[in-house]
Amino acid sequence: MAKILVEDLEDQTRVPFLRGILIRSLQDAGVTFEDAFKIATETRNELADNTSITTRDLRSMVLGRLRALGRDTIASRYEKHNLPLTVQVEQRDGQLLPFSRLEYQHRLETIGLESGESDTVVQILQQHLTDRHIEKITSRHLALLTYRYLRQSHDMGPAVAHRWLVWHDFTNSGRELIFLIGGTAGSGKSTTATMLASRLDIVRTQSTDMLREVMRTMFPPQLIPVLHESSFAAWKALPGQPQTSGVVSDALLVQGYRSQADLLAVATEAVIQRAMRERVSLILEGVHIHPAFMERLKTEVDAVVIPIMLGVLKRKRLLRRIQGRSTNVPQRRTERYLEHFNDIWRLQSYLLSEADRANIPIVVNIGRNKVFREIMLITIDTLAENFDSTPESVFA
Repeated sequence: MAKILVEDLEDQTRVPFLRGILIRSLQDAGVTFEDAFKIATETRNELADNTSITTRDLRSMVLGRLRALGRDTIASRYEKHNLPLTVQVEQRDGQLLPFSRLEYQHRLETIGLESGESDTVVQILQQHLTDRHIEKITSRHLALLTYRYLRQSHDMGPAVAHRWLVWHDFTNSGRELIFLIGGTAGSGKSTTATMLASRLDIVRTQSTDMLREVMRTMFPPQLIPVLHESSFAAWKALPGQPQTSGVVSDALLVQGYRSQADLLAVATEAVIQRAMRERVSLILEGVHIHPAFMERLKTEVDAVVIPIMLGVLKRKRLLRRIQGRSTNVPQRRTERYLEHFNDIWRLQSYLLSEADRANIPIVVNIGRNKVFREIMLITIDTLAENFDSTPESVFA
């Protein structure tokens, strides 16, 4: 397809036609993403035989499609260049920030909404503000409007609105979140931790592998040999174990792992206690986050503790995930993982069984978005256990 240029006769400039820009301008005018995508695609296809078009003619084409869809009010606003004013949101500390569609969509996704659902909610909220010519709104009033819409929505309803209420109350409480993410090699612990940190603005994350690396520099193999083996091969460093290439028993595999995990427990507890003293949220991930450790920490730490055990339940899927690590880790490490894949698979079975026994939530990793949604639903369910506030008090 030839490049289509859009010519502005007043400014005497020519720029490429960009479908994404047209979609965004239509959304800003109050068009749903689906309709905006349809209009922009049809417009591009109609322009396929042209090499250039003026901004005026392009606007006329778009207006015609809007009216054909029965969007006369939006067409009028689009025609007059009367796009929504930049709405300023007043935060609790008095700071004014511009309303961001994308940020608010992400915020809605933290309560378990799909991206399409969050986009619809933001679209309706923005339309509400635009129609009433609202230029400034408090964050609490905006959150209350969101709650009311979610509650009245046929597709979402009171249950989703309650999740919003619980999460909004928590985010303004100042309490700390401690995420404990366990799982074997290839289960997606690091990726999940990074995603949670980004989406929830948590600045402190820690990997037990990094803690083990630090401990290795402090304690040579002669002193604590079990630290210097991988979690799935730690049994080799247990006292009195012969060096064999045969299949190790499940009991010995677990014993080696537990020995190493117990050593790391001291360091992980120190990291958590430091976060508690500094009153910051923390994401702690690693194979050494054993279900028994999770279970004990829930009762010992004065914070909201969210234990998660990640799992990949399809053997071939886990194998592919480990094979894919070759782009992110040294090739020799990947080969070692593949060489011991059966041990990794058996260790995962043990961790999942222990998590199930201890009532630790198990999240099956079949995609980043699904993992994030599942973890946030678990988080809000945990927060809701002792929640007894009303909308009037939360949004006061």
